[in-house]
Amino acid sequence: MASNLKEIIEQLKLERDILRDGGYGRSVRTPWQPTELFRDSVTCLNFGETVKKHPCNECSLWEWVPEDRQNEDIPCHFIPLNDDGDTIAGLEEIGDRDRAEQTLLDWLERTIAHLEEMARRGERPGEA
Repeated sequence: MASNLKEIIEQLKLERDILRDGGYGRSVRTPWQPTELFRDSVTCLNFGETVKKHPCNECSLWEWVPEDRQNEDIPCHFIPLNDDGDTIAGLEEIGDRDRAEQTLLDWLERTIAHLEEMARRGERPGEA
C-alpha cells in the first residue's frame, strides 16, 4: 500500500463520510458537469486539478485496483466493490449513480472494518 494503515483508514473514513453526508452533489465552479466518484473527492491526489499531476499509483486505493485496469484514466473506478464484481465504472456506465454510491459506501464500510481489524492484530499492509 502507498501509505501506512492508519492513514489509509482515515482516508477511507473521510470518503465514507462524504457519501454518508449526501455524496458529491455538483461543483460550485462547474454545476453543469456531473461529479465523478473518488476523482472529485478531497481524498483524490488530483482533486481540483484539470489534468493529473500525481500518478494514481501513489494513491492509497491503488492496492485494490486490478492489475489489468491500472492503465485506465481513473483506475479506482475499476475496483471490484462486491462479490458480483460491480465497479464504479460499470454502474455509472448503466446510469445507476444511486446504486454506485450505495455500493461504494458498502465497500468502504467493509474495507474500513477489515483494515481496523488488521490494525488491532498488529498486522501491516501487505501481510496476510
